[in-house]
Amino acid sequence: MTVKNVDRESVRHGKITEQPLRQRPAYPTWAMKLVMAVTGLIFALYVIGHMVGNLKIYMPDHSGVAAINEYGVFLREMGTPLFPHEGLLWIIRAVLVVAVIAHIHGAITLASRSRQSRGKFRRTNLMGGLDSTATRSMLITGVVLLAFIIFHILDLTLGVQPVSPSEFTHGDVKGNMIATFSRWPVTIWYVIAMLALFLHLFHGIRLAASDLGITGKKWLQVVAFLAAVIPTVVVLGNIIMPLSIALGLVS
Repeated sequence: MTVKNVDRESVRHGKITEQPLRQRPAYPTWAMKLVMAVTGLIFALYVIGHMVGNLKIYMPDHSGVAAINEYGVFLREMGTPLFPHEGLLWIIRAVLVVAVIAHIHGAITLASRSRQSRGKFRRTNLMGGLDSTATRSMLITGVVLLAFIIFHILDLTLGVQPVSPSEFTHGDVKGNMIATFSRWPVTIWYVIAMLALFLHLFHGIRLAASDLGITGKKWLQVVAFLAAVIPTVVVLGNIIMPLSIALGLVS
């Protein structure tokens, strides 16, 4: 063990040591948690905006052009002429990629430090219910969401087959969504991923608030409310779309 008032005789016999129990990490845990919180909030804002944009699939066509296709054009042209065509979109993508890498690195590092600190002891006697389920499954839901992000990019952004349907056409957002969600296995996979997103957001929002120093009773009540409402709205909005297409309600 490590002590302040050193007994030199005990040190000489190896009973105690002046050395720290563990080396100081290059990045302190509080900094890693801060990175996790900030990148997590970036993702939360992104999925909200992404859901709102995708809901345009239910809006009527404008001059023969699907509303969601107009939204796709807006994403590619936003920021012009200050930025080149798709310039701002690529900046947003770059920020998201960096955030994903930082979030994954933080998750792996914190999980490793947690295991080292607990040693042979493991977390037990959790209260049960949704809170405990979300807490226990953070790493699992994170892996599912990473797989979903990769699949989603190959499917509806790049149009890489066989992940993407053979009818994929760059720029035709509505047509591509209808083509991909007409495949029931893909629709089911999206629903599973959204359920994982619900659990991840539910616990992640609370965790981010804590790591950012939000501890007041009233603020914690607000956070608890948002942690329940935001994941519910986002997940329902994202599940309705593929199911509507798979059931033939949108064509």
